[in-house]
Amino acid sequence: MKYVRALETKKGRKKEGAFVAEGPKVTADLMNVATPIKLIATDDWFGEMHLPPHESRVVVSEEELKKISFLQHPQRVMGVFPLPDDHVEDADFKNKLYMALDGVQDPGNLGTIIRIADWFGIESIFCSHETADAFNPKVVQATMGSIARVKIIYTELNDLMGNLPKGTPVYGTFLDGKNIYDEMLDGHGIIVMGNEGKGISDELSTRINRRLLIPNYPENRPTADSLNVAVATAITCAEFRRRA
Repeated sequence: MKYVRALETKKGRKKEGAFVAEGPKVTADLMNVATPIKLIATDDWFGEMHLPPHESRVVVSEEELKKISFLQHPQRVMGVFPLPDDHVEDADFKNKLYMALDGVQDPGNLGTIIRIADWFGIESIFCSHETADAFNPKVVQATMGSIARVKIIYTELNDLMGNLPKGTPVYGTFLDGKNIYDEMLDGHGIIVMGNEGKGISDELSTRINRRLLIPNYPENRPTADSLNVAVATAITCAEFRRRA
């Protein structure tokens, strides 16, 4: 119990080199790409999965699972997995589409964005160090298993942008941008999404060479100040893939 609880914090995850996933769906998806350090589950879940006895298995009752779960309603299984390597070799910005997150801080938003990236075939997301930790239990849960298929890389985004191949399209959404439905969109480059309240930072904004706007309808109608960052990400990715 002490070990699992320690993984609730970023410091604990870094120290142990591990993170927690909960529920049959998320756990099973992660088991397809990584060997669990521990599988903590009710006996019926192990029976359904037909898993052979192993030292990583820990059988618990539903009451015991409630004591260590980070969920209000535990889902029979939680897995402890090793933190993945966040190094990306040979990023191909001339042929693939990537995403960068500049200070997205809400765990629910981050988890949803990872899930959106997975849906639209974006395999890697570059995150500023101000972005929430993708391996926070709340984020992992919100990804609904997509954390197993999308690589998360924490880095200095300004340095990343400064070293992109010449001519790489760098997209960002702004209230003074050009209508996304009218602009040319390439199937490669990098899409930058900003902080929930502040948007994309001033320094990083200077690196963006394709400023986009998701227009409201009808034009000039009084409306909300902005879209939720995860919603804006979904609209943007959908438009990119519609053109592909």
